[in-house]
Amino acid sequence: MTRADFPGNAPHTSQTAFLAAAARAAHLLVDAEPFVFSDTLAARLLGDRADELLAYHRLHGTHPILAGARAEAVCRSRFTETRLMRRNSGIDQYLILGAGLDSFAYRTSSRRFRVFEVDHPATQAAKRELLARAGVAEPVSVTFVPVDFEAEPLRERLVQSGLDPVRPVFASWLGVTMYLTPAAIAAVLRELGGFASGSEIVADHLLPPELRDAAGNGYVEAVGPVTAGRGEPWRTFLSPTALATLLHDAGFEVVEQAGQRQSIPARLWQRTDALRPAALSALAHARLPK
Repeated sequence: MTRADFPGNAPHTSQTAFLAAAARAAHLLVDAEPFVFSDTLAARLLGDRADELLAYHRLHGTHPILAGARAEAVCRSRFTETRLMRRNSGIDQYLILGAGLDSFAYRTSSRRFRVFEVDHPATQAAKRELLARAGVAEPVSVTFVPVDFEAEPLRERLVQSGLDPVRPVFASWLGVTMYLTPAAIAAVLRELGGFASGSEIVADHLLPPELRDAAGNGYVEAVGPVTAGRGEPWRTFLSPTALATLLHDAGFEVVEQAGQRQSIPARLWQRTDALRPAALSALAHARLPK
C-alpha cells in the first residue's frame, strides 16, 4: 500500500482530525503525570501515520505550538466527557458533531449511550477503515451519520438515522466552529435547539485577537496558515459573549463558559512538562430549558 492509498489521504478527509488525535495520543507519551485526559486509542487510530505524526511531538515536545496543540485537545476532551458522564443527567443519546477520530465509543466500557457520530462521508470512511485495521470493533451502539454542516439539514438526517427527537441529547461540537461561517454555526445551533428539552451541548471556539494572549496569538499565527494551506481555513473567531448570544438565540441557556485555564481542575496545571494554559479558545456548556 502506498501513502496515496492511505485512508487519511482520501479527498475531503479531514487532516485536522488526524492532528487532533495525534495531540491526544502524544499527551500520554510526551507529557508528565498527572494526565489531563487519557485517550488510550488515539495512537492506534492513526494507523500507518502514527510514527510520522507522533514523531513531531516526541522530538519537539516542548515547542510551544506542539504543547499548545496538546493542551487544546486534551482540555476540551476532558471538559466535555466530564459533563457527559454525569450520572444524574438522564441523557442516553450522545451526538458527536465533527467526530473525526474521536474514540469515546470504542474505549469506554459504558453502554449507557447510543452514540451518533456526524462528519463528512470521506472522514467517516477513513475512520471506519482505520478501526478495522486496528482490530477495534464498531459497537452496535454507534451510528455513523454523514452530513455536510454547510449544506444538509442536520436534525432531519439524525432522526432518519435513529436519533429519538423526543428524548434529550448531549451534543459535543469540538474543533469545528472555527472552520464554519457564522451563518452555518447559527443554523446548526438552531437545529439542535429543536431537540427535546433538557438536551445539552458543549462547543468550543477560537477567540478573536483582542481576547487572546501572546501564546494564543502565536498559535494562531503559526497554525492558521497551515490549516488554510490544507484547504481547511479558519473562518470564524468568537468571543464568549458572541457564542452565548448564538446559543441563546437558538433556545439554549448557558450553564458555564471556560477558557483553557478554567476548563480543568487547577491542580492539573501544576505541571513539570511544557503544557501551559493559553488564552486561545474557550468552551461553552449550554442546556435547553425543561
